[in-house]
Amino acid sequence: MALLILMRHGQSMWNAANQFTGWVDVPLTNKGINEAIEGGNEISSLPIDEIHTSTLIRAQMTAMIALAQHESGKTPIIQYPNSDEHMGENESRMVDWAQSNDTGENTLPVYVSWQLNERMYGDLQGLNKQETREKFGNEQVHIWRRSYDVPPPNGESLELTAARTIPYLESTIKKSLKEGKNVFVAAHGNSLRSIVMSIENLSKEDVLNLEIPTGKPIVYEWDQGIWQKR
Repeated sequence: MALLILMRHGQSMWNAANQFTGWVDVPLTNKGINEAIEGGNEISSLPIDEIHTSTLIRAQMTAMIALAQHESGKTPIIQYPNSDEHMGENESRMVDWAQSNDTGENTLPVYVSWQLNERMYGDLQGLNKQETREKFGNEQVHIWRRSYDVPPPNGESLELTAARTIPYLESTIKKSLKEGKNVFVAAHGNSLRSIVMSIENLSKEDVLNLEIPTGKPIVYEWDQGIWQKR
């Protein structure tokens, strides 16, 4: 049996300002930091072998702050992909020079993936949500935000978000679970909604009512392909 721990990032500065965020890279508020601490305390005694997070700072902050509360005292270290001919000199140097000689007993690998990023809100990114409702109408904004397959202008629907998160769950996260590793994922409301949709076999209609609270761990046990929510 292995554990999968999911946590949505704490409150971001644009959550607090009621702005559409998407892929815009904004940090946590003090409230968001405290949420990450509280969430980290909730999972502090659970075994964790590796971490997966998005490329966005609010998810990475949440992961690192939560792990700072962990009883293991292990150091999370971001893993960079192997350098290749397409990388620039500075990128390649970062990959090569960031290698650790630690045996791994006192560290936790952190894998960063764009597939775990929040849903991209397209033309709505940065706009105030209430002002957007006043401009386009409550019904239209509700469709953009809560429907399964209707994206905002030049953005992603939940269906399109699932098209990148679920393959990552299947090919990468499940690979670690099959190896008996306990995995912690710090990501976003919509990327985690699509993952939970897959895990719990929710219908397109059911997932529309699914809410992922900020800073609250969701824990699943995985045993030979069978999921059990704690």
